[in-house]
Amino acid sequence: MTTEQVLILAVLVAIMALFLWDRWRHDMVAMGALLVSVVFGLVPADQAFSGFGHPAVITVACVLVLGYGLLVSGAVDIVAKRVLPTASGPTVTIFALIGLAALLSAFMNNVGALALLMPVAIQMAARLELPPGKLLMPLAFGSILGGMTTLIGTPPNLIVAEFRATTGMDVFHMFDFTPVGLAVTVLGLLFIGLVGWRLVPVRERTDISGFDSGTYLSEACIVEGSKAVGMRLRDAEQILDEADAQIVGMVRQGVRITAPNAWRILKQDDVLVIEVEPESLATALSSLGLRLVEDVPARADDQAEAGDAEPAEHKKQEDVDAGSDQRDKEKPRQEEVVVQELVVMPNALIIGRSATAIELRTRYGINLLAISRQGRRSIRRLRSIPIQAGDVLLMQGAPEAVSGFASLFGCLPLAERDIRVPKKGQAILAAGIMVVAVGAAAVGLFPVPILFAIAVAVYIASGIVPLRSLYTTIDWPVIVLLAAMLPVAGAVASTGTADLIARFLLDNVTQGHAVVGLVTLMVVTMFLSDLVNNAATAAVMCPIAISTAAQLGVNADAFLMAIAVGASCAFLTPIGHQNNTLILGPGGFRFGDFWRMGLLLEIIVVVVSVPAILWVWPL
Repeated sequence: MTTEQVLILAVLVAIMALFLWDRWRHDMVAMGALLVSVVFGLVPADQAFSGFGHPAVITVACVLVLGYGLLVSGAVDIVAKRVLPTASGPTVTIFALIGLAALLSAFMNNVGALALLMPVAIQMAARLELPPGKLLMPLAFGSILGGMTTLIGTPPNLIVAEFRATTGMDVFHMFDFTPVGLAVTVLGLLFIGLVGWRLVPVRERTDISGFDSGTYLSEACIVEGSKAVGMRLRDAEQILDEADAQIVGMVRQGVRITAPNAWRILKQDDVLVIEVEPESLATALSSLGLRLVEDVPARADDQAEAGDAEPAEHKKQEDVDAGSDQRDKEKPRQEEVVVQELVVMPNALIIGRSATAIELRTRYGINLLAISRQGRRSIRRLRSIPIQAGDVLLMQGAPEAVSGFASLFGCLPLAERDIRVPKKGQAILAAGIMVVAVGAAAVGLFPVPILFAIAVAVYIASGIVPLRSLYTTIDWPVIVLLAAMLPVAGAVASTGTADLIARFLLDNVTQGHAVVGLVTLMVVTMFLSDLVNNAATAAVMCPIAISTAAQLGVNADAFLMAIAVGASCAFLTPIGHQNNTLILGPGGFRFGDFWRMGLLLEIIVVVVSVPAILWVWPL
């Protein structure tokens, strides 16, 4: 083993470890790995940033813009309204929902497809009297499966297509993935619709008309005149228990008490950290005469503690009952104030930041009333808790302010959306442009990146995507991740490390059997995709697949297809795919909930895809 091979293996191990640690964003880890590779001579300095001009990266950026155009034009909304049933039973509803998600994901970013359909799924779950998770997990898995069916459906397919060019052949084309991907998707959807959704763990909620986002951690202040003043903590807990709430901590004079003594006497201005269901929040507060911290006028010492720049003459906002939208409507007020749940999207700008850090109240005029983070419990001050992907935030403020905040920071409102077509005919025009671009790519009129870049230009020229929104619609962390990982993956091949790993697999696992090698690579890729980003997994595994095929003397296409399938199938954990992360909070899921349906689904994928690959791409 050469020094270069040792170094690139160390880089790969470090990447995987940092991805799993999840302390830093994936794109930052990938960029760091690229720079380290350049410093140690593994990647030539003049090729360090070649990934930003890579066709796969350009295509991903264009697909993100085109998908956004389909959303804002109303084209996808119209399809959803006509396809999704309004009075069918659970099985038919789930089949329609996951089928539409798979179809949309074949031609647009699957995270975007999920974000569009997730509020609809929540409404359907309420109609069917099912926990939201029973529809959200099938929806997430269906959108992941649909991305496997076309070249543009998911970044791993684009990466695999471009790596094929290194074998001396042309890249894969638009529908080269369809025979295998469609077989896997159809069988996968049948399993999800008939059996899989029944395996999703049930997370019950107290009120079926509400949305089960799990329990919230809310800060409630003991104000003057409160029943809690002078009461022992244990007595207050007994009263709150009747409202399905419990005290998990308290703050006194700026000092956090993680496990307060049950005999502690409560005083005015103490802050209780209460774990409570959102629909029980109002009852819990009124039972002791408490007020949410955000509804209490800020004191000078509070401002100093939180670092707020709020002026002392801050004007107190009108009281809002966080637990009842209907009661809000009945209250007379000078301006409308809403309480709305927002789920934090993957790669949202707010991730890792707190309400204090972004000066939520001062700069945006809205209050963070509570945070739901199912599976984890935190008793830090609510305003200082770093937000994570999949968190559900309970926000209070003017509708325009809440909507603007959600758009700016990458949060998704968990409420039913009205279908809006900005301009007459835009939906048809957007869909038509997309169809023409896909058709032209299918017949090979021009390379895919060129065709989709032209389509983006037409979207902008026709006003479907405003010029000011062009760069905000692109998921830049994904772009940077791809652009940084591609040169690193190239170093895996150029240093001979891919050949080294392939020889190890041949000598110790496959022992010269091509089909065994194919299955092994697919399973290893699936395992890695459940732990780290699927695009990074595809970039690392493609050189190994090509080298393995070469040493076996068989068709590399079959092995590359195995990588494409394996990289797309991350069903065991909430961290393997952005869609799984996105439903974690709204579905009330825990980390270990995904494998119950996901493991069987991955087995089905292997059983179906291997014969399909061998039939379409014979060895």
